[in-house]
Amino acid sequence: MTTTSALKARARAPKRGIHHQPPSMRVIAVKIVLLALVDAVAVFAMSILFFQGDYLVAGIVLLATLLVNWVYLSPGLLPAKYLTPGLVFLAIFQLFVIVYSLYIAFTNYGDGHNSTKDDAISSIVQQNTLRVEGSPAYRVTVVEGAGGLGLLAAAPDGQVLVGTQDEPLQPVDPASVTLDGERPTALEGWTSLGMQDILQRQQEVAALQVPLSDDLADGFLRTTDASNGYVYQSTFVYDEAADTVTDTVTGTVYQDLGNGAFETADGQRLGTGWQIFIGADNFLYPFQNPSYGGALFGVLAWTFGFAILSVAMSFFLGLFLAIALNDPRMRSKQIYRVLSILPYAFPSFLGALVWLGLLNTEFGYINNTFLGSADIPWLTDPVLAKVSVLIVNLWLGFPYMFLICLGALQSIPEELTEAASVDGATGWQIFGRIKFPLLLVSTAPLLISSFAFNFNNFNTIYFLTRGGPRMQGVEENVGHTDLLITLVYKTAFQDGTRDYGLAAALSIIIFIIVATVSTIAFRQTKALEDLN
Repeated sequence: MTTTSALKARARAPKRGIHHQPPSMRVIAVKIVLLALVDAVAVFAMSILFFQGDYLVAGIVLLATLLVNWVYLSPGLLPAKYLTPGLVFLAIFQLFVIVYSLYIAFTNYGDGHNSTKDDAISSIVQQNTLRVEGSPAYRVTVVEGAGGLGLLAAAPDGQVLVGTQDEPLQPVDPASVTLDGERPTALEGWTSLGMQDILQRQQEVAALQVPLSDDLADGFLRTTDASNGYVYQSTFVYDEAADTVTDTVTGTVYQDLGNGAFETADGQRLGTGWQIFIGADNFLYPFQNPSYGGALFGVLAWTFGFAILSVAMSFFLGLFLAIALNDPRMRSKQIYRVLSILPYAFPSFLGALVWLGLLNTEFGYINNTFLGSADIPWLTDPVLAKVSVLIVNLWLGFPYMFLICLGALQSIPEELTEAASVDGATGWQIFGRIKFPLLLVSTAPLLISSFAFNFNNFNTIYFLTRGGPRMQGVEENVGHTDLLITLVYKTAFQDGTRDYGLAAALSIIIFIIVATVSTIAFRQTKALEDLN
């Protein structure tokens, strides 16, 4: 046998002394317990999703659970055992968020359009009720159960009933009821509210409407004094055959014209609608609404300007301080370094709030102390507000750049600068042709991440200016210092009509922009690797 053949045969032969020990019973028991906990959570989640009608998501959870069990119960698959937890959390906290936001962006989800059509019909009927004249009085007690507040009522015929806003009145076993004369006061499985509790929850009790039956047209039982209930009927009647809602007071008929709400032919619309798929309307809205489109373009330009200027200003200030405090001739360097990083140690939102007080037009320390009580509108003038935001963000951001530049400078070998000095290079030539390029090799990825951070720098803008001052001529709440991220927040949570669909569309745009810019920038930084 040749030497090469012997080596191949030895490589194919089983290794002596290496034995794969089977897992101990303790390890197996821990594995089974952990898998049982995961399966229990998955079964609970699937049951909720199934009853809510989210069959697709329930199926995905089922497949993921089966995959996890297969990976950890199989004897091999060691790499998969380590990768699975990370992949699961990646799917839950990143992929799911992106996919769900993309789904919401293609719907009209928002105030008045946040549920199903059946829920919208029920809400319309319940929100417009009037007391039926001459209706008999029910003796009632306000109770609370698993389904929320309800009414325990004695009907005029003596029958005792109980129901909630979501569950109509149902007869109860007389043996389980406690009566005070004709008024039922307690029911097994329910908690009766005392007068003090009723006073604390007065608005909830006044708004409580319990359907008399499954047919909402039969009316509702309401109480105003928590002792007597009366029958109310809705002034809006839903015709299932014609799929219309009629206002019995005015005679107006509202139809479903496919826009997620009941409306008339001339554009009158009921406030409560339902969620539908609207395609790319949210993405096209800025083009269909010129005033909003112009404001959005201004916000986009300012977002890029804010991110670029913030990174550039904080980088060069941090670099300047790093060079100065890295000079061996500098005395008390440790003290100055500690002072330089203090803004970084202070929470950013608290720093923004402190600057908010300092820049106050009437009572701010800057106007009153340094400018002779001048009324300079630092945060209410469109131009000055942008300048103020950049200055505050520079204050908050330069310590980070100072730290990374200082570390990068200290990592550059002294032999390079000494050799350049011997060859006759000046200080500027050493810095511009040796130190700065090598500095960029280390800091370029951090500059890109800092750009992405400032592109979505919510804290500084929101706590300092709330995105204001507001742009004139735009119906939506758009401000001169708004970034895309603050505009998304205001669209989703602050405007009079919260539009989650439009906010999700803007979020997708932000994701695409940041991903594109980061990809291009990282590709460009590969050219710097040749310098290393």
